Amino acid sequence: MKHLNKLFVAALMFAGLSSQAQDSNNKWAISFGANAVDGGRVSAASKVEDQFSQYFNAKDYWNVIPSVSYVNVSRYVGNNFSFGITGSVNKIDKFVGERMYDPVANTNEYQVSNPGDLMYYGFDGVIKYSFMDMLKSKWLDPSAHVGGGYTFMGDASAGTVNGGLGLTFWFTEQVGLSLQSTYKHSFDDTRVPDVDVASHLQHFAGITFKIGGKDTDGDGIYDKDDACPEEAGLKEFNGCPDKDADGIADKDDECPEVAGPKELNGCPDTDGDGVLDKNDDCVDVAGPASLNGCPDTDGDGVADKDDKCIDVKGPKENAGCPWPDTDGDGVADKDDKCPDVKGTVANNGCPEVSEDAIKKLNDYAKTILFNSGKSSFKKQTMPVLESIAAILKEYPTSKFSIEGHTDSDGKDAANLKLSKDRAAAVKNYLIESGIAADRLTSEGYGESKPIDSNKTAKGKANNRRVEVKLVN
Repeated sequence: MKHLNKLFVAALMFAGLSSQAQDSNNKWAISFGANAVDGGRVSAASKVEDQFSQYFNAKDYWNVIPSVSYVNVSRYVGNNFSFGITGSVNKIDKFVGERMYDPVANTNEYQVSNPGDLMYYGFDGVIKYSFMDMLKSKWLDPSAHVGGGYTFMGDASAGTVNGGLGLTFWFTEQVGLSLQSTYKHSFDDTRVPDVDVASHLQHFAGITFKIGGKDTDGDGIYDKDDACPEEAGLKEFNGCPDKDADGIADKDDECPEVAGPKELNGCPDTDGDGVLDKNDDCVDVAGPASLNGCPDTDGDGVADKDDKCIDVKGPKENAGCPWPDTDGDGVADKDDKCPDVKGTVANNGCPEVSEDAIKKLNDYAKTILFNSGKSSFKKQTMPVLESIAAILKEYPTSKFSIEGHTDSDGKDAANLKLSKDRAAAVKNYLIESGIAADRLTSEGYGESKPIDSNKTAKGKANNRRVEVKLVN
């Protein structure tokens, strides 16, 4: 078996090296499987009809080892021909001798004996011709082959001239089951085991993998013939796609997603305004090219589709409408970050958070109740959280920080984590209540910022708190 392993590794290395220079369309193939040596009956028989009469008698004449025992590497060279090299190993424990008459059994049979479990090694070159194209089949691949090689059988060795037939069943384009029988003719004059190598048949059964062809996009057209190797396409366009099925390959189609006539390079112009649909922002209504094919009813230079005041002229900066001040706070809507809520000029038209509002927020925050040692809320604290959310909604552009604090009971690390979790729980509740996430941050400080003594129950209660602070 150690010789077989060396043979198998060498074949794989050869395939790996060869694949660097391989051509397209899977011109390289590697096969491996089991082989059987017939014991030399073909050369022991004195009559032609006896040479192959026991061809399928594996039990009496075939020598087989139960493992992978051959490897073949081959390359397609053109015109249905391929050239390959086969290495095989076996053990001869059935050797066929001459026919002898047994008066007791009244039989006249060829004698089979064990010549001493002779190791068998074969190295053969193979030229194969495939009849697959002749049959116009995609899966049945009969073949004939000739060649020659060198065979070692025990201490004997000899060159052979080979020929035979094979049959491969292709499960896919690149994987198949291969069966092959080869007659190996030796020119040794005698048939003495360990001295001469008798002419014999060798049979092979294995799996064949064809490699080398590259079809990057998987469209059935190999890259060397594919004008669009990175994108699956059609044979009539040399492997390029035609997504809109307008008869123009996408690579030549200015509008590959929408069907159009060839005279417009595959692009439609639905409204006939001279602006192709791909450049027309209003494909169903005619308009000037200066507005990308869209009409302008009031003539203010703003296309109707972008004009919020189609019948009244207005600047483009205000979507075709006169500048309004909806909330009457002295800040035009174009500059007003809160156009529907009165605010101050200093705060870009948004209301400023008053000290009274901050006080209310923290009065509520001090009454938030958590389950002991947890960041989950007690049921009775939900109205408090709703009130905090309502106040924050009155100041839609202001940002706030939620801060959590604990008393000194317990370990510092646990208190710090608990304070962070509780502050985050308040923040998450407010986000779920409709407060924009980018307006809120949370942080926990554990017991590091007490506002009262931790030596009394009341002081500890005051230190266990949530605070809301204005960020801007």
